[in-house]
Order: sequence, then C-alpha cells, then structure tokens
Amino acid sequence: MTAARAGEEAVPATMQSVVGYGAIDCTEEDTAEDKLVLTHDRLFCLVTSHGNIAPPGRCSLGLFHDDTRILSDYQLRMAGGPPALLSAEAPRAYTAQVDLAVSDLPFGGDAWDPKHAVHVRRELVLSDRLTERVTLTNYLAKPLDFWVELSLGCDFADIFEARGWRRAARGQFFAPLAEGDRLLFRYRGRDGRMIASLVRFCSPPGRLTPEAARWEFSLASHVPVALEWEVLADDPSGRSPAPIDGGLETRRAALEREYREWRRGCSRWTTNVAKFDVVLRRAVDDLRALYMEVDGDRVISAGIPWYSTIFGRDSIITSLQTLSLNPRIARDTLRYLARRQGTREDPFTEEQPGRILHELRRGEMARAGEIPHVPYYGTVDATPLWLVLLHETWRWTGDEALVRELLPNAERALDWIDRYGDADGDGFVEYTRTSAKGLVNQGWKDSGDGVPYPDGRKPTPPVALVEVQGYVYDAKVRMAELFARFGRTERAAALARQAEDLRAAIRERFWMPDTGTFALALDGAKRQVPTITSNAGHLLWSRVPTPEEAESVGRVLLGPDLFSGWGIRTLAASHRAFNPMSYHNGSVWPHDNAIAVLGLALYGRARDALPIVRGMHEAAVRAGFQRLPELFCGMPRQRGVGPVRYPVSCSPQAWASGALFLLLQSVLGIYPEASRRVLHVRNPVLPDVVDELTISGMAVGDARVSLQFRRHGERTLANLFEVSGAPLQVRIELD
Repeated sequence: MTAARAGEEAVPATMQSVVGYGAIDCTEEDTAEDKLVLTHDRLFCLVTSHGNIAPPGRCSLGLFHDDTRILSDYQLRMAGGPPALLSAEAPRAYTAQVDLAVSDLPFGGDAWDPKHAVHVRRELVLSDRLTERVTLTNYLAKPLDFWVELSLGCDFADIFEARGWRRAARGQFFAPLAEGDRLLFRYRGRDGRMIASLVRFCSPPGRLTPEAARWEFSLASHVPVALEWEVLADDPSGRSPAPIDGGLETRRAALEREYREWRRGCSRWTTNVAKFDVVLRRAVDDLRALYMEVDGDRVISAGIPWYSTIFGRDSIITSLQTLSLNPRIARDTLRYLARRQGTREDPFTEEQPGRILHELRRGEMARAGEIPHVPYYGTVDATPLWLVLLHETWRWTGDEALVRELLPNAERALDWIDRYGDADGDGFVEYTRTSAKGLVNQGWKDSGDGVPYPDGRKPTPPVALVEVQGYVYDAKVRMAELFARFGRTERAAALARQAEDLRAAIRERFWMPDTGTFALALDGAKRQVPTITSNAGHLLWSRVPTPEEAESVGRVLLGPDLFSGWGIRTLAASHRAFNPMSYHNGSVWPHDNAIAVLGLALYGRARDALPIVRGMHEAAVRAGFQRLPELFCGMPRQRGVGPVRYPVSCSPQAWASGALFLLLQSVLGIYPEASRRVLHVRNPVLPDVVDELTISGMAVGDARVSLQFRRHGERTLANLFEVSGAPLQVRIELD
C-alpha cells in the first residue's frame, strides 16, 4: 500500500500488503518468559529484553488495548551502535527496568581494552498508557556528541492476527500525523470503527517524522540526561490528548498504592523458604495485574498475551483456587458472569438461555463478525462450574445475600444443564458445536485435537466428557444443599436424587476396570473414548468415585505414564496420541494438577500428592520471573534440568497463579463452613520443600484467622494464632 498524505484516507489493503506497518510474522515465536511482560487493566505490553518491539509486528510483541495492537514497532537506537544488555527486570507486572551499555570504541576508545562508556536505563510503566523514561549517563571524562532515535509504527492488528490468523482483508490506514510533541496513528476497521494510538513526548524531539523521533545533544561527563514519552489509545481526531499528569514517577507511585491495598485485602502466606515466598508473592501480584474493567464491572482475566480477556471457565477456576486468598475474586466473577448469562438461542455465538459465557473479545474481528466472540458461549463446563463456585463461595463467606441475589441465575443454569446440555436426554451433558467458527471441543481441553482416542483419532460428536459429568454431579449436590438451606426442600430433594443417579451412571459408563481409571469421554455413539488422561483427577475433586476407585485413579495419576516428575501430564505417554510438546495431549498444566491434588486430598491421600506440590514449586522457582506459566512440556524430568518450556504459554496466567494456593490449601486440609462459623483443618501435611508455613488474615465469613503449620518428624502440627473480626471455631482434626 502506498502511504497516504497526512489527513488523506488510504486504500483498503490486505494484511500482507501493508507496507510500513509491519506484516505479521509468527514463524519464530519465543516464549513469554523470554520477554518483558507488562499488564494493567485492558492494556498489556510485551517487549524484548532490550525493551524493544522488534522486528516490527512480530507475533505477540507489542502494546495491546482491547485485543488490538496499538504499537507494533518500538526500537531505541543511539550513537555508538547497538548497546549491550546488562540486565532486564520486571519487579512488578506494571513496571520493568532495562539497563544497557554503549562501548567507548566509537568515541575513541582503545580497541585492545574496550570499556562501557554510556549507561542507558530504560524504565517502563504501564497504567492507562505506556510511559517510558530513558536516562543516559556518560562515564567518560569528556563530553560526547550523542543522539537517540526511537522508531515507531502501528499495524492495529487484532490479537487473533498476532496469533497467526490469516485474514482476507484489512481496513483502512491513515498516514501518521507528526506534529510538535506528538505522533498519531489512525485506522478504520472493517466494522467502520475508527481507532487510534498516540505517542506524546514529554521531552520534545529535535526531529519528528511519521516513522521516528530523534534527539541530538551533548552528553556531559557524569551528568544524566532523561527523555520521557507515553503511548496510549486515543481519540482518532488527535484533538484532545490526555494530559501527561505527572509522568512516570506519579504513575508508578499510584500503581504501588493500588497493589499495597490489594495485598492488604489478601491473606498472607509465608514459609521458612525464601524462594517459596518469592513465588507466592509474585502470584499474589499477578492476580491483581490480571484484573480488568469491562463494561463497568471489574473481573479477573485469563492471561497474557493470548487471553487478556474474560474467560468463563478460567475466571471460575481461578476464583475457586483463591477463595482462601481473597474471596473478592469469586464474588466479582459470579456477578460478572451472571449478568451476561445467556438469554436466547444464537447458533453463531452458541448462546443459549441459562448458559455461562466462554470468551469475550473486543477487537476488530469480533466487532466485524469474523469471529463469534461477542461474547461466545461455546463451552460445556462453565455453567456447572459457575454453580460449584456459587456454593463454594458461600462455604467460605457465608454470604446469604449473595446467594439470594444469584439463585435465579442458578435456576437458569440448572435448566440449561437439563434442557440444552443434555439435549438427547440420556442423563449426560454433551457438546456439539453449532457455529462454523466455534470450538470443535468445548471442555477445558478445547484445542482441535484435545479430545482424542489413544491412537489420535477424533471422536464423533456429541461428546460427553468425563470431568464435565463430575462437575454436573457436584453442582447438583451443592445446589441441593443451598436450596435446602433456603427452604426449598422439594427442589433440594429432587436435585439430590438426580445427582445420585448421575453418579451411578458415570461409574457404570466411564469406568475402565482394565486400566483402573475412567475413560476420557463417550463419543456420539455412546462408546467409551478409552484414553488415559488427567481428566479423571477432576472426577476425584467432584467426589464421584468410590474410595477403592479413587485409590486406583490416584495410582494411575502418579504412575510414570502420567506423572512426568514435574506434574501430571494431560495424556498418558504410552498412547500414540501422546505429544509432550502439544497443548493438551501430553503437556503439564498447573491448574489441572491443583484440581487433582484437591481430589486426592478429599479422599485422604494428601501425602500421596506431595510429589506434585514439590514439582510445581520447583517448576515455579526455575521459571522466568518466578511464576508458574500456563503450561509446560511433558518430557520426563531429568536431574539438574528444569521443565521444558511450551513456546506460546501465557505468563502470567490467572489459573496458574491461583494453582499455588489451591495446592497448599488441599494438602493442609483447610475446609471452611462459614455459615456455621467453623473452620476445619483436617490431617494437614506440609509440602516436603518447607518446614513451616504461616497463613495470616485468611477470611472465613466475617472472621480473619491466622494459622501456623510446622513439621514435627513425620507429622505436621497446626497451631491457631489468632481469630479476629467475628467468632470462629477452628477445629484441628488429626487422625
């Protein structure tokens, strides 16, 4: 495409023909751990360890707002050639620091003894915009004639394009406007909406073009020079740019206050192992970082970079994992999803009355109808999981007002399960997609090949996943308790009968006596898909198996076919379908493992689960920025070598961060009954990587409780430190 003159509209162009805007290259994607990741609210930014977005338009690199890349080229160049990287840190999810050095060789240095001469510090802060300050210090004894240049560009790519989706056409670009202290990029999407990104320079450049800003100055000896600018999504007219309002330091201080307030609202988990504490603190901050405001509501998003949006299943499971940390996450999730519960039948978005949404997108492709995520409802498990979360939140909070508020939504969810989830009336909840652009698989393993036969063949729909039947059983048991609590005894009794009938049917139809575990699914002909997977661990959480079956399932989960040494694989290594580098057919997912650990603990097998807890802890310690990624590869663990990274794993990722707290809650045997003002601590077992763990300020109802767990030989002892805020009976139960 030939660039238009300033103010003139450019011709429509395909993605491949946009010259100067960075064709999207996803042929060599790096893991998120190789980048600096910043996130805040509806913005996230991925840059290289040097602080650049380079090469322009490369895959996930860029500054994104509402699923749209508003900065795709961002490269700092300077006198003396490419600087050397000294360090790159992201101490918080909203800020990063990169330290670089320029050699003295271009400035007359000795080729036999080159020295670092100019220190360059890049400080980035992400708030409602990206703000950067570059500080240059000359450590030579003489002044230097110096220059700095920042190249800039914007391709306005949709997040699906950045992931590799090939679109037939793009919208219309406008030539960038370079005026005074600002550079404006504009684009009209195929839906007719104008969007823009604005670069504002607090330190006006000496020369500004549509492609770059350049500063030239004398760099005196030992006298720092600072340059600062900001990038934000803005009014396409460019007439009313947001004020700079104090710059980088002001924004960083405001964000730190927000995070301090968040931490005060969370329980505090500390151990006698500093590395473990670092991992836990990082997880707490990452959960705050993934919060976003959508249509006036605040709710936790899924992960960076691919899922910086609302996912029903992810938000629900994260909420279940973190009730011991901060029940606000669960309350916000319940209300957000209830307000957007399905009300009509729409085959394109797969919306149905009572169904809980799967995914919401706000980019051009969703707005233009190229994808159905407006929102998209194609998930079979979010609806029963929402019911499970409602009950579990009540167990932790005793919040009867919340339950009364959401009981109508619960009724609609139960109706969806019976009318739409079980469309053929066989008692099982199945899925078949109705949208040509929807998901083929609609459980948590929702990749196209994520539900295979052992040999890799794909089952014919409708497909009934084993863990989903467990969720439905659990949901009906829990809702029976809630309805009984609120005086609806007949409804409660009916749900309890339905649950027991379903439990018997699951055990009859899914159990595989020759393998000692449950089948992955039933296919469209109601035949078993006899693949050995981690899904059976979820069935333990739902308390479907008998104690004898649970013991057998536990042996399979922890056997060499599934347990890699780091965690439980999604699929058994003995199957032809196994691929340790795949998304769902042999990889290791922290949230999946946390659910299995809770399931084992519920059957009194917490000690058996300790190798999983150890593996997850050690994987987090070895991971970039000491955070558990969304998943990693399922190769067997080797002595002295860390887990193998999965190339496009999200990091941070909400249900990976939350997994740590569910893992600990499970093996420590923490079970609340807030409505009775009781907290049970049943047969706690400390992970063998720590000797002491203290939980301070854990909310149970209106009370706050502090507990300490200490190893004493082979036993773990629990001590009650404090109860405040309201009466609470803590029952420490040791066999």
